[in-house]
Amino acid sequence: MGILNAKVDEYIAASENFAKPILETIREIVHQACPKVEEKIKWSFPHFDYNGKMLCHMAAFKNHCAFGFWLNNRLDDPDNILQKGNEKSAMGSLGKIQSIKDLPNKKILIKYIRQAMNLSDEGVKLNRKKVIKSELAIPDFFAKALTENQKAKSIFETFSKSHRNEYIHWVAEAKMESTRIKRLEKAIKQIEEGKKINWKYE
Repeated sequence: MGILNAKVDEYIAASENFAKPILETIREIVHQACPKVEEKIKWSFPHFDYNGKMLCHMAAFKNHCAFGFWLNNRLDDPDNILQKGNEKSAMGSLGKIQSIKDLPNKKILIKYIRQAMNLSDEGVKLNRKKVIKSELAIPDFFAKALTENQKAKSIFETFSKSHRNEYIHWVAEAKMESTRIKRLEKAIKQIEEGKKINWKYE
C-alpha cells in the first residue's frame, strides 16, 4: 500500500453518492498497481504521484466521475480505452464514468497504470504545444483598485503574465456586479499578501 492522504478520504466523503464507490474502486486499483503511489490533493481534486511525479488523478462532478493519466497522450492503447486529445478535459482519459460498470476491466486498468509508471521511469514528458497568450488588458475598475492600494499594485506588477491574467479573468468574468465587487476585494487582499490566485493548491 502506498501513502494515503486523509484529504482524499474527505474528498470522497463529500462527493455525490453515485461517485463514492467509483472513486473508492479507482483508488484501490491504483494502489494495487503502484505500491509506491503517494496521494496528493492538487487543484482541489485527488492526484496519485509516483516517485515525485504525477501519475494519474480522479475527480467527481455532479453527474459523472473522471480518471486521467498525466501522460495520457503518450500511452499505447491496445485495448482502445483512452480518450486522446485535450489532457485537461473534465472527462479525463476514460470518458464520463457514471458507474463502476463504466470502468475498464481491473486487469486492463492495472496494465495501463503500470505502463504509465514505466513511461515515468523512462523520463517521458508530455507533448505540449507552447501557447503564447497575450496579456489581458486591466479593466478600469481593477486598475483603480490597484492604484488605491500601492502595495498590491507593486506586488501585482511582479507577477508573471499568466498569474496577472488569471486574476483579471476571474474578476472580469463575474456576471453580477455584486459578485464582481466581492471578487475584486478578495483579489486585492490576496495580491497584497503576495498570493497567486490558486495559492492554496501550490
